[in-house]
Amino acid sequence: MQFSENWLRTMVDPKMTSDELSHLLTMSGLEVEEVEPVAPPFNNVVVAEIREIAKHPDADKLNVCQVDVGTGSLLNIVCGAPNVRVGMKVPCAMVGAILPPGADGKPFEIKIGKLRGVESYGMLCSARELKLSEDHGGLMDLPSDAPVGQNFRDYYQLNDLKFTIKLTPNKADCLSVLGVAREVSALTGTPMQLPEVVVLPVTLQETLPVKVSAPDLCGRFAGRVIRGVNARAATPEWMKQRLERSGQRPISALVDISNYVMLELGRPSHVFDLDKIHGSLDVRWGRAGESLKLLNGNTVEVDDWVGVISDEKEIESLAGIMGGDSTAVTLDTQNIYLEAAFWWPQAIQGRARRFNFSTDAAHRFERGVDFASIVEHIERISALIVEICGGASQVKLGPVDDQIINLPQRPPVKLRTARAVKVVGVALDDAKIADIFTRLGLQFTQLPGEFMVTPPSYRFDIEIEEDLIEEVARVYGFENIPALPPVAANAMLIAPENQRSLFAVRRLVADQDYQEVVNYSFVEEAWEQDFSGNSQPVRLLNPIASQMSVMRTSMIGSLVANTRYNLNRKLNRVRIFEIGAIYLQDANVQDGPLEVAGYQQPKRLAALAYGPVAEEQWGQETRNVDFFDVKADLEALFAPKTLRFIKQEHVALHPGRSASIECDGKHIGYIGELHPRLQQKYELPLAPVLFEVDVAALQNVNVPMYQEISKFQAVTRDLALVVKQAVMVQNLLDVFQTEIRQNEACKIVQAVVLFDEYRGKGLETDEKSLAFRFSLQDTQSTLQDDKVEAAMNALVAAAGQQFAARLR
Repeated sequence: MQFSENWLRTMVDPKMTSDELSHLLTMSGLEVEEVEPVAPPFNNVVVAEIREIAKHPDADKLNVCQVDVGTGSLLNIVCGAPNVRVGMKVPCAMVGAILPPGADGKPFEIKIGKLRGVESYGMLCSARELKLSEDHGGLMDLPSDAPVGQNFRDYYQLNDLKFTIKLTPNKADCLSVLGVAREVSALTGTPMQLPEVVVLPVTLQETLPVKVSAPDLCGRFAGRVIRGVNARAATPEWMKQRLERSGQRPISALVDISNYVMLELGRPSHVFDLDKIHGSLDVRWGRAGESLKLLNGNTVEVDDWVGVISDEKEIESLAGIMGGDSTAVTLDTQNIYLEAAFWWPQAIQGRARRFNFSTDAAHRFERGVDFASIVEHIERISALIVEICGGASQVKLGPVDDQIINLPQRPPVKLRTARAVKVVGVALDDAKIADIFTRLGLQFTQLPGEFMVTPPSYRFDIEIEEDLIEEVARVYGFENIPALPPVAANAMLIAPENQRSLFAVRRLVADQDYQEVVNYSFVEEAWEQDFSGNSQPVRLLNPIASQMSVMRTSMIGSLVANTRYNLNRKLNRVRIFEIGAIYLQDANVQDGPLEVAGYQQPKRLAALAYGPVAEEQWGQETRNVDFFDVKADLEALFAPKTLRFIKQEHVALHPGRSASIECDGKHIGYIGELHPRLQQKYELPLAPVLFEVDVAALQNVNVPMYQEISKFQAVTRDLALVVKQAVMVQNLLDVFQTEIRQNEACKIVQAVVLFDEYRGKGLETDEKSLAFRFSLQDTQSTLQDDKVEAAMNALVAAAGQQFAARLR
């Protein structure tokens, strides 16, 4: 948004400098990107009148002019401009004037000089020489009422600045000088001087029939017939200046008036040539196969996604975007139809970009334009047309045809004073907030500690309580909010010895030849069913992609996807891990600093191994990773703790090659091969082996404690027990450990290891032989055979009692 500072100050003139005004706007959220003068510096240039012209005696293209500059005597100035004439008023640079730099980059000083023998006491200037525009077709022709002798900078208001502000999409109400003036008035308390809206008498009872067939496109449509305009009338200099300093190029009086009111009041409008309209108008959605030639020369195809204004023969305008070429006003136009409407923002959004261009009207309508002041703005445009384009004939105005079809509902928005204080961080009271709302022109009703605010028709950005809190903070002043750092204890605490950090856990897993991956917590819904058997996952209200619609309860799916990604790129060995949160529904969880009610978010470690157990080498044969390789990795991570592996089925794992994991008597995860069904579904040539465990269990370690080291020799005994095939090794190990803890004779047993399993000849078909190696050692004396035999007999007896085990 670009505008002239002088134009702004005609509506609101706070007692502050330009720099202070720029800072004020920026700190209120209207970021001032650039402030630049409307003209470069120059001096000693005045308004002059040409009294006499004579041909130069020695040059056909030069004239010798007698120029009145208001000093009481005429100056002799040589001029070669083609448009010089007697009575013309032009800017004149006096002797000693410093003009803007030329092509050499140096300021140009005016001196007394001779041109072909004739002395010249100054220079008559073009707009290009004063760096006001690139027009170099001749002298700058000033209006006939320009006062001779006045400083040209003062007359042309060149001591003005152009403000360029960067607006956020929600501040559409500031896409006009009036909108910015409202902000300045609210921020400074300076009263506003609004443009006067003159309601002219209706002198013509003619209306153009208009039907609104699409209430979801147009909520309000107003227009009037105006006859007898003079389209050739010149646009006033003051209007041209304001348009140019707002980035608009003057075109013709009718177009300039429409653009001027858009910049002044934020109201885009359109002027049709009435004589080119065929019958009545219909405001509707487009139809497939229709096309329209626009004012910019482009011909576009429309369909039912684009709104149009059509007559009984063809489309005349893209609704809220751009008019058509067939009804465009020209210098020969005498009768016009002036239109202004409220277009629903969602009906305009994206339509201009579809055709690869943007317009000022679409930029405003897709953000929301005031729907309550349409008639007043039509009266403002009409008054300017009558004033500027009145011409010799009498302009006749028809009545304003105002059709209200479907306007937005503006329900009141509640603001709680306590909530505003909490969010802004400043001790605000009801009186302060009420004053801010009054200055902003917001209507409200008030109860103690509570406001009900009805958003104005021009504020589409006020919908929820936080929007009102933002307004309070802006007007209060962001720079007035103290920057107070939080006050809290800042002691360096020693990490507990029995806790590993997540960093240490990552290093530990990486040491086992796994590489870390980081995946989204959002996963495909099918993954939850496949890898967790979860038919009721936590769904996202606004997923970033259709394949990321639920929160994960397991990380297996992500690791399988990573594996497929690597296999598709010819990497046949994959060892990866991830540490992250999973999301479980749990009604027992309450809101807390790191918790959300109803949802448990534990951290898990998941790892996957696929392909060869080691990189290809000469030192060992190539074989694929199996269950026991990954089990060994997992045991190494938890060492010196001992894990229990219990046969258990899992929906994502192979029924006979999976187990649940227990540590310190608690279930902490599972391990196993991927289920063959999932291996086939996800197109994996081999079955990966994976595990997933609670990170908290891995972080919790035992504090090292002193244990006496025996200086006596250890004794080894092997024990082969015959048991039923249904008996699991883990159960036998549990029996041995229980006996070691409870039987004093077995305290000398230091370790038990399974080293062989046998099935076959000499055993029944439902039996198997398990061979264990026991290490025994005493810290007080050398072990004697009787103590060793007593311990071994006790262990055999315990196994026999529990599982009918017998010595082989």
